[in-house]
Order: sequence, then structure tokens, then C-alpha cells
Amino acid sequence: MTDLSHHGDAELADGLVDLAVNVRADAPPAWLRAVLHASVDAAASYPDPAPARAAVAAAHGRPEDEVLLAAGAAEVFVLVARALRPRLAAVVHPSFTEPEVALRAAGHPVTRVQLRGDDGWRLDPTAVPEDADLVVLGNPTNPTSVLHPADAVAALARPGRVLVVDEAFADTVPGEPASLAARRDLPGVLVVRSLTKTWGLAGLRVGYALGPAALIARLAAQQPHWPVSTPALAALAACSTPAARAEAEAAAHDLETWRATLLADLPPSVVVEGSPRSSFVLLRVPDGLRVREELRRCGWAVRRGDTFPGLTGDHLRVAVRRPEVSLPFAAALTDVVRAAPTPEEVP
Repeated sequence: MTDLSHHGDAELADGLVDLAVNVRADAPPAWLRAVLHASVDAAASYPDPAPARAAVAAAHGRPEDEVLLAAGAAEVFVLVARALRPRLAAVVHPSFTEPEVALRAAGHPVTRVQLRGDDGWRLDPTAVPEDADLVVLGNPTNPTSVLHPADAVAALARPGRVLVVDEAFADTVPGEPASLAARRDLPGVLVVRSLTKTWGLAGLRVGYALGPAALIARLAAQQPHWPVSTPALAALAACSTPAARAEAEAAAHDLETWRATLLADLPPSVVVEGSPRSSFVLLRVPDGLRVREELRRCGWAVRRGDTFPGLTGDHLRVAVRRPEVSLPFAAALTDVVRAAPTPEEVP
């Protein structure tokens, strides 16, 4: 049975270099830390979501009633599972597993739409059951790092269906070419976004969703009062400004360079799955379990792949870091792969 509750942070331990978690930085930038520190002065008052909601709406060109603020993208998936009563939910895999966990916990029937490695893990809209009235997929997809074309994702939208598009990594791709965040013409589309990855805010729990006002209202009705903290609201407002979005765009261009550097230095026996476009890559290595354990002994934490439906123990997800980190990792991986025991040495 696949462990859908396993996440990259479970791979971490003292002394290991973290390539298992897809957060770009160890800490928020200095200007954002200053915003968070200043927000503590307002902590005696109940959170006021209005400025943050207005900022997010303006950033995406949407009315404020089409914005839901949440304690991270993971909360949105739970709200979807609580608010909707799908006859059949289809989850496109391999992908982030929390949506399926939330749907199954709420007792909803779930079918898996399995993408194929021999097709580059690309979305085939015709593979999604016609009778699925709730469809969930990621774009870019975690863990494959594949970016599905916007028109392929949009083809899944139709009246009577809710299409949940997890865009937690959308801002890691320069220009966000496949994002549906500003699309108001598609029926039932709910776009989920997160501040975690680009801004180093995993511990703050902050994200949002964009969608039709009636759907947003149904989700909001499942939230308690004041679901998003004052510091998280301050971060939402600050990271939605034109200056912050420009900084995120520059970071996405840096990631492209860093990713190319990492991929160019991998050993020949390691297969890069798909066409990676995000802040992580999916690798297939021979004898993956042994390789992952040997990497840990060498001081490197990577994300195991076999807890994602459709992947195996030979799959490893590796976060893209600066070259001064990724190049030593590539060298360590090369050494570990070369040190594989010969058939005569295997007991």
C-alpha cells in the first residue's frame, strides 16, 4: 500500500543537506522577515483579511469574492473535500498526495488517472473519466516537474465539474505560461496557490485559492473564524505586490540556470524523468533504495519516489539548489552509483 501521508520533511535529519523539501530558501528574504516581525505588533488584535484579499485579487486581476485565503494549500484541499459531494473524484497521478488523502478521509470515491513515464508524464485530457465531477491535478506537477500546457488543463473544465489545479509551483516557472490563475472564463476551475516554495514560508502555513465566487463561498463556509494568522496575512499582502512578483520572476530565471547546471553534471546511468520545469527534478537511478541510503550516509537527503502512485523505489525527487550545493551533490551521486556492487558481490 502506498503511503500517501509521506512527505519530504520526513527525510530530514541533523547533519543532512536538504534536497528533499522543495522550498527554495532556508529563510524568507530580509525584507519579508521585516514584514513578519512588524506584524507581531498587531498580534493582539484579531486578524483582518481584507488588505491581503485585496492584494491577492489585484495581483491576479480578479474580484475579491473570487479569492479564498487559507492556511496553506493543504487546507484548501481539506475544504474542497468537506464542502463538495462529488459522485466521482479523479486525481491525476503521480502528484502531490494530500488532495487524495483529504478526499478519502471525507469518504469520497476516488479514481486515479495514472500518467505514464514513457509519455513523459504528460497530461492526456481524454484519460480523465467523463463522469468525474471533481478532477484534481498539479501544474507544474510534483514530483515529475512537468508543466502541462494551459490548453490541455483547460480542456478538463466543463459545466457540472470542479477542476482543482494545484499551482503551488507555478511561480517557479518564468512567466507562469501555463497558469490558469487569471482565467475567469472557464467553468468550475479552482486554482490553488502557495507562498511556501518561493518565499521560504513552509512554517507559516499560507496560501490561497482563486475561483468562481459561489465556489469560494462554499469553501469559506467550512473554515473557522480567523483561519489565517496576522503574520500570514501580512506575508500575503507583501508577496502580492508588483515588486515582490518581479523578485519571484527573477528567482524563477535563476532556478532555470541552477537546474541546467545540476542536470548537466549527473552521471550517465541516471535518467531524468520528463522535461523538468520547476524547482525540483525527478530522477530514476539503478537500485534506488541503496542509492538513497548511501546518499544519506554521505550527508544528503533526497525525497523517495515510491510513495507517489505510479513511481517506484528507483525514483528520487531532488530539489534544485544553487550550484555550490547541487554540484557537490551530483559528484556524490556519481560516486554512489559507481560504487554499486557487482552481481558477484550481491549475496
